[in-house]
Amino acid sequence: MSVGRIRLAVLVGLLALAAFASLSIGTTWLKPEAVIERLVAHDGADFEVWNHRLPRTILAVLVGAAFGLAGAIVQGVIRNPLASPEILGVTQGAGLALTVTIIGWAQISPMWFPLIACAGGAAGALLLIGYNAGVSFSGVRFALSGVAIAVTLASITEFLILSHPLDINTALLALTGSIWGRNWHHVALATPLLVLIPTGMLLAKSLNLIALGDEAAHSLGVRMGPNRGVAVGCAVLLTSVGVGIIGPVGFIGLVAPHMARRLVGGHHQHLIPAAMLIGAVLLVLADTIGRALIAPSEIPAGIFTAVIGAPYFLWLLARFKS
Repeated sequence: MSVGRIRLAVLVGLLALAAFASLSIGTTWLKPEAVIERLVAHDGADFEVWNHRLPRTILAVLVGAAFGLAGAIVQGVIRNPLASPEILGVTQGAGLALTVTIIGWAQISPMWFPLIACAGGAAGALLLIGYNAGVSFSGVRFALSGVAIAVTLASITEFLILSHPLDINTALLALTGSIWGRNWHHVALATPLLVLIPTGMLLAKSLNLIALGDEAAHSLGVRMGPNRGVAVGCAVLLTSVGVGIIGPVGFIGLVAPHMARRLVGGHHQHLIPAAMLIGAVLLVLADTIGRALIAPSEIPAGIFTAVIGAPYFLWLLARFKS
């Protein structure tokens, strides 16, 4: 067995441990045997595990894996380890769409949020693609223009929230990046990820060829435009569905692929599953710590990912410059 596969197996084990910790830890801490008993019994005493912690854990695994995969795809397309969906306007576009909808239609069911977020994320990506249309592709230009669009969309979102104080609680709840209050209905909303994640994994070969550079990939028969379009579209949908369900969670799309690259190398057949596993572990741990640290109150998972991700990004930036 190769080193890459061994490390992937270790990541699977870490995810299993993190998921079990998520089922055990909370306002009431449960011993491992108690968790197993309640999972097996599935009776009147299992509400905390089956109806509260288990759906949250499943959501954290699915959405964390989706964010990690989206980040790996974006970094592969742009060929820049500092790229992520958050700095390309996708996350901010999804957040703005949710904010506009909540303010304009306060009674809308949260079940529509993933679809609305997909529309907003796609709009943000189209703005970025439109701005860069007609010029030769440049990863640096693409990333920098994405940052500008992301900041603009985020500023509009903040203005709308502050100018509509009566709707601020609902809007902030949808944009906190938290798995608080999520249940089996939200797990059902995440089922598109069961299609999008395998689709994204199929992009590994194309991303390996894109990594060779445009000229080399073109000489090997790769149609760069369509391949980039499919990859970006998949990353947009993965990110937007996740944002629509739990809100924006920063830095997972940046940190997970980079950590994966250091663990298993740049070959996307190994990099993509590693980024997914790391993204899932990060979100599961962030949610678990957030609900246990000041129980019975909760800290949104997005706060913990920012605490980890921001310093890591600064370290990456310093290393990249050097």
